[in-house]
Amino acid sequence: MPKQRSRRAFLAAGGGAALGGCVFVGTSPGLFGESQSGPAADVLAAGSLVVAIDEQVGPAFGRDTDYSYRGEFRGSNAIMRLVEGGHKRPDVVVSADAGLLREALVPDHAAWDTVFAANEVGITYNPDTRVGDRLAAGEPWHRVLAGSRVEAGRTDPNLDPLGYRTAMLFDLAEHYYDQPGLAADLHANSTVAAQESHLLAGVEAGGRPAAYCYRNMAVDHDLPFVELPPQLNFADPDYTDHYATASYTTDQGTTITGRPVLYAATVPKNARNPEAGQRFVQYVLEHPDVLRRSGLTVPDGLPKSDGQLPQELRSVVEGDS
Repeated sequence: MPKQRSRRAFLAAGGGAALGGCVFVGTSPGLFGESQSGPAADVLAAGSLVVAIDEQVGPAFGRDTDYSYRGEFRGSNAIMRLVEGGHKRPDVVVSADAGLLREALVPDHAAWDTVFAANEVGITYNPDTRVGDRLAAGEPWHRVLAGSRVEAGRTDPNLDPLGYRTAMLFDLAEHYYDQPGLAADLHANSTVAAQESHLLAGVEAGGRPAAYCYRNMAVDHDLPFVELPPQLNFADPDYTDHYATASYTTDQGTTITGRPVLYAATVPKNARNPEAGQRFVQYVLEHPDVLRRSGLTVPDGLPKSDGQLPQELRSVVEGDS
């Protein structure tokens, strides 16, 4: 039986405030505390981190450093296209797929990247719906969501990693449960939200009974979360090879293979304020407690980095600071 955790259960287990969320595009003024007049770090980040960064990391960074902060949030696929094409010149790029960032930006657009947090894929639902009743009762999720006219929400696999991980989840589930045709049924009985920001809003309002999401998103919306087996949740490094048996090809012809949910950051070579960007990344690495309060996990072995890492960041990663 899958485990189900509401936000209250998560808070009880974690002993602190846990926040998360997902917005397709948003901005914050970046004027926090004592650093209102300081240079801003412009952060272009994955939508699933909007609350973690906009309400937790960003304000704390503004209070504790000589910099302010501005944030914009999009699907990680869209972020890479904007940066690669020169349409955006942020000081920091944050991706919900560490491999996607490295493959797209290093070494041509960035000299290094650092992996700093993890997450997991699961299912959230509205407990006041028939689908919610069935999931709360412990009925297998794949039977419930493969049923006719369910219309569980998912995000666009061509725009963000959650979307293509959901498509991969369907394929992995078909083999895991040894149920031919399951992937097609799950796909047919799901619907793509117009924007990531609408995904869980629809579940909260009852217009959408359930959605495939990251754990921190359900936590933020105070919705129950169905934890999937490790073979399916993209959270267990021991199943890295197993996740890689699933793949998705985007509308631009790029084939992405499954891998654990890891968040990575970098400062692009053409950043307008690289010093502010580097200081923001350093702050994130130095404050894993803020990330945990945001509903993310920071397992042993993180942070870890690749490439020509600046000395200040290398000291944090190697534990010498």
